[in-house]
Amino acid sequence: MDSVAFELFGFQVYWYGILAAAGFLVAFGTASRRAPRVGISGEDVFNLAPWIIVGAVVGARLLYVISYWDKEFAGRPLIEIFKIRSGLVYYGGLIGASLGTIIFCRKSKVPLWRMADVMAPSIALGHAFGRVGCFMTGCCYGRPTDLPWAVHFPKEHWTHGIGVHPTQLYESSLNLLFYIFLAWLFRRRKFEGQIFAIYLIGYSFIRGFVEFFRGDYNPSQYHFGGLASPGQTVSIFILAAGLILWWKQRRGAAVHGTPAPA
Repeated sequence: MDSVAFELFGFQVYWYGILAAAGFLVAFGTASRRAPRVGISGEDVFNLAPWIIVGAVVGARLLYVISYWDKEFAGRPLIEIFKIRSGLVYYGGLIGASLGTIIFCRKSKVPLWRMADVMAPSIALGHAFGRVGCFMTGCCYGRPTDLPWAVHFPKEHWTHGIGVHPTQLYESSLNLLFYIFLAWLFRRRKFEGQIFAIYLIGYSFIRGFVEFFRGDYNPSQYHFGGLASPGQTVSIFILAAGLILWWKQRRGAAVHGTPAPA
């Protein structure tokens, strides 16, 4: 494992950045092909891209800095905050990207929940790429294990060469399967906001499951008497948001008798 993919004109290019960029490209590419099915142009999806990218990066980095301030940033130059070689928290990115989408849709008068449904499967697909980037960087690593598929990072890694769960690949694989399911379900959706709500619900379970195998947290970071990791704690709120959205949008569609366009 080497976090640096290659050097270009003296600058190091990291796998994390390459795979994150690839994730954004496939996400917007697949969403732009899905959008016309519900009356949204592919151009609108690509116009949304800068809002999502900026919101995702800022939100993901901000939550990481807040979460790991004492461990990595306290007492160090503030410039370290802007050196993004890894160190992004997905849930922060999801919140930031969601805010960017809300602003764009209101500004451009694009139906918000219709756009959210278009993007939802592609979020899972892009995230699958991003987690491979985590694997190449060595962040978000798992607990020690002697299972046959345990991975051994280099000696300089925090795990010191001990076999650990490949949690990044667990989550990448589950996100890929989730993408396939959501893309299939999109063609069968019954109301606007349904696919995005299912994404929130489903990903909260995926993340909560994978967190059981994570080994990169300090004991002090756990909540509820050590029962829940930070990711599992946030997953509870994301699950609640997904359930509320599902109930609200489904109830609204039933009351007004307006099925989602397909």
